[in-house]
Amino acid sequence: MPKLGVNIDHIATVRQARRTTEPDPVWAAALAELGGADAITVHLREDRRHIQDRDVRILRETVRVKLNLEMSIADEIVDFALDVLPDQCTLVPEKREEVTTEGGLDVVGQLDRVRRCVDRLQEAGIETSLFIDPDEKQIEASDSLNVHAVELHTGQYADATDAETQTRELDLLFEAGEEVRRRNMLLLMGHGLTYRNVEPIVEIPEVYELNIGHSIVSRAVLVGFERAVREMKALLNPSITFLSEE
Repeated sequence: MPKLGVNIDHIATVRQARRTTEPDPVWAAALAELGGADAITVHLREDRRHIQDRDVRILRETVRVKLNLEMSIADEIVDFALDVLPDQCTLVPEKREEVTTEGGLDVVGQLDRVRRCVDRLQEAGIETSLFIDPDEKQIEASDSLNVHAVELHTGQYADATDAETQTRELDLLFEAGEEVRRRNMLLLMGHGLTYRNVEPIVEIPEVYELNIGHSIVSRAVLVGFERAVREMKALLNPSITFLSEE
């Protein structure tokens, strides 16, 4: 069964809406770990719209599971990662005007620039993953960089508005997943996954980890963060019996 990486960006989004000190994503990370999270994911964007430098530095000292830093390939962000040394860096595309990440990193179109970034991170001992679309050429280019993992973008599957489209996108993820495994990279997936659509993704063979954020944070508003994580964890591993709080 896949591991669960919990993205806590939107805890910081709520905080930054009022430019105050709460809710603190550091506390959310602790509760996510209590709920069974196998990794904590944060995206330090260039415009600092949610997660702040301070958050990542404290999380590096307090998180006891894997700390995964999503980041662009901008030199400033790479320098920060090399200073903090998270367990893993996931390279993602970034546009200032987007609400959230809209697609995978174009590794093919900027291979040399991505290579320089990957080389710097790996020389520092940081495991590196690339967030890419489920496309054979992007997988091949990622493999050429000797990254340890790729995270397939599940947004097209998650955004499908009818069963036929969803099935087609799921088939693409199955096929891309097979290609990733054939090339001996860890298979990760994420973006737009929810309590309602995650179970078919869990069935993809050898998917190692799913990164899920917005849906967990949204549910946590109603039931609490630890419980929201436990409920998602139970969907990823049906052998877990989730006991509702009395």
